[in-house]
Amino acid sequence: MTTKRIIPCLDIKEGRVVKGVRFVNLRDAGDPVENARLYNTEGADELAFLDIVASPEERTTTVEMVRQVANEVFMPLIVGGGVRSIEDMHTLLLAGADRVSINTAAVHTPELIARAAEKFGSRCVVIAIDAKQVATDPPRWTSYVNGGRTPTGLDVVEWASMAVEMGAGEILLSSIDTDGTLAGYDIALTRTVAEAVSVPVIASGGAGKLAHFAQALTEGKAEAALAATVFHDRMLSVHEVKVYLTKENIPIRMGE
Repeated sequence: MTTKRIIPCLDIKEGRVVKGVRFVNLRDAGDPVENARLYNTEGADELAFLDIVASPEERTTTVEMVRQVANEVFMPLIVGGGVRSIEDMHTLLLAGADRVSINTAAVHTPELIARAAEKFGSRCVVIAIDAKQVATDPPRWTSYVNGGRTPTGLDVVEWASMAVEMGAGEILLSSIDTDGTLAGYDIALTRTVAEAVSVPVIASGGAGKLAHFAQALTEGKAEAALAATVFHDRMLSVHEVKVYLTKENIPIRMGE
């Protein structure tokens, strides 16, 4: 079993970290730089910085804030939000991002995935998929864009497989149904996508207690678990999660 990763997520709106439930009713969750500094200290494996209103507002990610966060952390930084072109990706990578997450633009212009993978390498290309369940027997999910506002009609599993074929190096899979609920990850969704693709899947949406992380990384077959509310509200620390996973015999990097 490969070493698993724990990834706090900074959802950014108007220069602040925000968090909601099922992508709505956003509330303030602190300063991005202060949160980044804390998660770096706690031993997070990576940090996600997602400008969640950049696409709906038809603008690019706030580059200066990416620079500020990158200067505070000594771990890989995934940055997304409003990325529409190779030039946008290049700008973010120069600002300190290690990998760039694309959702809306990838759906509208799938060839962007192949072009980005060719220029920067597949490892730098993360395809974010915001999924909502639309059928139960058998279970089926459709992807959404524009910060979870607009359904695409694309089947999530088919879209994830297509994105990987075009060069995506990782899938950031967020469940709209479980986001912010603290009720646990959508294990069926995560497992279904993880079994369908050959690249790592980051599970996102619903972490509320220690056991949820273990479930996503074992039953869900995810390579990484992303969380926001439990970390922002100090319900759990990254270190606590890692200690728990170690006791559950799940391979994790504890650091020094």
